[in-house]
Amino acid sequence: MGDSRLQPLVLSEDERLVLQGWAKRRTTAQGLARRARIVLACADGLNNTAVAARLETDRATVRRWRTRFLQRRLDGLSDDPRPGVPRTITDAQVEEVVVRTLEEVPEGATHWSKRELARRVGISPTSVLRIWRAFGLQPWRTEDFKISPDPLLIDKIRDVVGLYLAPPANAAVFAMDEKPQIQALERTAPVLPMMPGVPERRSFDYVRHGTVDLFAALNTATGKVIGKLSAQHRAVDFRDFLDEIDRQTDSGLAVHVICDNLSAHKAPVVHKWLLAHPRFELHFTPTYSSWINQVERWFAELERRCLERGVFCSLDELKTALEDWIKTWNEQARPFRWTKTADQIIDRICRYCDRISGPDH
Repeated sequence: MGDSRLQPLVLSEDERLVLQGWAKRRTTAQGLARRARIVLACADGLNNTAVAARLETDRATVRRWRTRFLQRRLDGLSDDPRPGVPRTITDAQVEEVVVRTLEEVPEGATHWSKRELARRVGISPTSVLRIWRAFGLQPWRTEDFKISPDPLLIDKIRDVVGLYLAPPANAAVFAMDEKPQIQALERTAPVLPMMPGVPERRSFDYVRHGTVDLFAALNTATGKVIGKLSAQHRAVDFRDFLDEIDRQTDSGLAVHVICDNLSAHKAPVVHKWLLAHPRFELHFTPTYSSWINQVERWFAELERRCLERGVFCSLDELKTALEDWIKTWNEQARPFRWTKTADQIIDRICRYCDRISGPDH
């Protein structure tokens, strides 16, 4: 049906109340909430094109749910039954599992287990797990987040992301940070190698042989890393690492270094060095925002592929392993690809803020 011949969509008062409840309920399955918003917009007299533009979807989606509603009213917004064995779980039970998971916790606990919820709803634990999977629910998992209180948060995000997505001409951009207190750990028993059906096994206890700090600067254009080992990470050590970057970077290039807000990065000795090296410019990430520094992605690779399962019988062994791993990395270096724009990041932060400051909080 073309937009020019749309059948009017008129809602009863009861239908409008139900649809508004589905659309506004933040914990409702998002598919049903979106369909309710489509029908409400159609009921306002908008054509399919206008509804699609308002809700950021396509005309075919709007046309499908307009037609389904006109044919079957509220029942038309539910998913079609699929062929196969007849269902033993009702829509009401599915909704109860989803709503209880999102809006309630069992007495004396912080979240539902599949067995607890199965007993409450009257279905099997396997069925609860299938419903959770279908709706992307994982009540046993949590993720931490922290909204930066930095007053220059937006400016710093735009500055750093701009260096990733549109680096200056005739310049090298480095994402730089320190990985402090890397431990040389020796297991108290020999590592048992992997065998078919048996993973590698290591003793849980270990002997410490000292620590070392690693300064690393990731060239965001090439993926190559400049590294320097140090006993500490004081301001003078940071200054010495800037000297190392200076020596290893073409003298004809400007140098932009992305780093965090550690006081050592802003010490007088560093300011003095920067005045003597005008081609260098430091760019600071927002407070509590290490995720925006690309070198953290490289540190994750270092931890996973070199340190996590490494056995080092001395501090010298650890240092040699770190230097060898950086050399190997640089021989086959590839840059990490940054895809998010500053606007996308800021929009997501705003959505987080809206959620934590909503009417229920």
